[in-house]
Parts: sequence; C-alpha cells; structure tokens
Amino acid sequence: MAEGFPDGRLADIEEKVLRGERLSFADGVGLFREANPLQLSSWANLVRRRLHPDDLVTYVIGRNINYTNVCWVQCRFCSFYRLPGAEGGYVLSREAIFGKIQELVDLGGIEILIQGGLNPALKIDYFEELFRAIKAHFPVHIHGLSPVEIIYLAKISHLDEQECLMRLHAAGLDSIPGAGAEMLVEEVREQIAPYKNSAAAWLDLMRTAHRLGIPSTVTMMYGSVETIEQRVEHLLAVRDLQDETGGFRAFIPWSFQPEGTHLPNVKRASGFDYLRTVAISRLMLDNIPNIQASWLTQGPKIGQIALQYGVNDMGSTVIEENVVTAEGAVFMVPLAEIERLIKDAGLCPARRNTRYEILTVSTLARSA
Repeated sequence: MAEGFPDGRLADIEEKVLRGERLSFADGVGLFREANPLQLSSWANLVRRRLHPDDLVTYVIGRNINYTNVCWVQCRFCSFYRLPGAEGGYVLSREAIFGKIQELVDLGGIEILIQGGLNPALKIDYFEELFRAIKAHFPVHIHGLSPVEIIYLAKISHLDEQECLMRLHAAGLDSIPGAGAEMLVEEVREQIAPYKNSAAAWLDLMRTAHRLGIPSTVTMMYGSVETIEQRVEHLLAVRDLQDETGGFRAFIPWSFQPEGTHLPNVKRASGFDYLRTVAISRLMLDNIPNIQASWLTQGPKIGQIALQYGVNDMGSTVIEENVVTAEGAVFMVPLAEIERLIKDAGLCPARRNTRYEILTVSTLARSA
C-alpha cells in the first residue's frame, strides 16, 4: 500500500497501525505530508473497527444554549462575541433558558451544551443557581462551560480552580465540553487569541476536572494559522493528558470558519483537509475511544464520508448553534437525516447519552 515512497516511512507507519503500536510525532507529520486519502481511510477505518467492532455510529439528541455572548477576550477567530456594554450583548433570562430546554425535552432530548463568553458580570453564584434550577425542573445532562470559562469564573469569583469545579459539579454540572482548546500550541494561541489562557492552563483545568471525576471532550480548531507540525503537537498534548487521566470521552476536530472574523484572509479548509485531519486524529489518539464528526462546519455529506475515515460518532443533533456558525456556515440536520446518512454509509445508527452509553439501536436493517 505504501509503495512509491523510497524512504519506506509510510510502510513503517502501516506496520505500526497493523500491530496496534503507538505512532510518533514524526509518524503524524509523515501522514499529513505523504499519505493519500485511500491510505488514510483504510488505516483509520481499521482502528475504528478495532475499537468499535459492532459498526455502530452513535449520536445524542442535544441542544446548544449560548447563555451569553458578552465576552472581553476578543479572539480573532470569533464572530459571536460582543464586548461588555456593547450593543447586541445579551444574557438569556431564566425563562428563555427553560423554554429552550423544554423544547429539547419535548423532542426526546437529554443533553444541553451550555456555554457562552467570558462575561465579568456572571460569577459562581449565577451558575450554581442556574444549574440547580435546571436540575430541579428537567431530566437533562448538563454538558457545560469550557475550560476557558471555568478558569475565568474561578478568577473573578476568587476561588481556586478545584474549588470552583467542585461547586459547579455539586450544583449540577455533569461534564465539560472541550471548547477553547483551539490549538494547544502557545505560538498559535498568541496569534489567534492573545488574551485567552495558555495551552498549559487549559490542560491543567482539564486535569483537575478529570481527577474530580468530571469527564470531558476535547476539540481542535485547525486551518487558521498553524503548521502541520503544530497540529501534531496538539494531538500529542491531548494524548499525553489522556494517558495521565483517562477523562476525555471524545475528540472533535473542526475547521476554522473565517467569515466575519478578524482573520478574513485565511482560506477556508477543504473537505479533504478535514478528512485527512480526522483520520490522522484517529490514528494518533489511540487512547481516546470516540472521534466525533464535525458536520456542523463541514456539512452532512462530508460528515458521512468521515465515517470511512475513523469517525464513529455524529455528535449532537444541535438544535441550535451560534458560536462556531455565527456567520451562516450552518448545517442543521434532522434526526431522520442523521440516521439515513449513517445507514447509507453501511453502518448502524445508535442513540446514546453523554456518557456514550447506548440507549437505542436503529430497528431498520443496515445497508448491505
């Protein structure tokens, strides 16, 4: 399969994949530089089937709730935020949040992804009261507050991060989304989000959460200003922390959306770049069980093709989303269409919860 490469690098990588051995930094760079789409698909599919031999592709019925868009950090890749005091800034009322959750529950949903900006007016008591009220009224899993939000919340509430996490968890926070990771490389963060916390701080917050029994996901925003080597550096930082804590349930790579941001001249990443990135993520992250499709930014067809590039999860139905897609790059897909995409790829849809426990498996026959 790796014929045509005199140095034999891809042949060596293929042997490692077949033997189930861990890939190195150089292997990851070599895959980005040299592997073709068929090779990446073949190897990533092999690893996916090794981890998920039943060929189930999972999804969860969930809803994003962006409780505020007020944020002072001014990330150059974000078109969602409004500075404190600026026109268009908001904090959702309790009634508005409850209305959104009720709509989700009425559709059979079980997960809310609640996150927003770094709003200096909202301290720990706001979130404790909100989470307790949600839990008192609705049987939903609260997947909420990125590490960036929690780091800032601890600071403005005069708490250390462990105490802040413990209080949030006691109030009803069940797990943490992996947002704000962007690229866990300081040189990149200095260019795209100079006021945001460091990569080390992001990883430390996740380390603390995992040790407290609060699991999370982890993301990678690629396609802005980073190099291939820096993408691999991000993957290895994630893999190292997972070796230490085991707290990441899923990895979600997504492509930078330049429209309406302060990086408008960056060319939007291609579908091929997404497929190779997600496949290499599957190959490098041997200790993270689930790779989630980013059909929200790539569209449902690329999301479907990604099921042949190592992806085993379609993520949330995403009834609402405002941050990643604030300038209109929105692909909202009905539940029936998600299941059809999975079946047409020759795989079997399965509804899950946020813990990746299977709730129901499609009763329709899987495509031959």
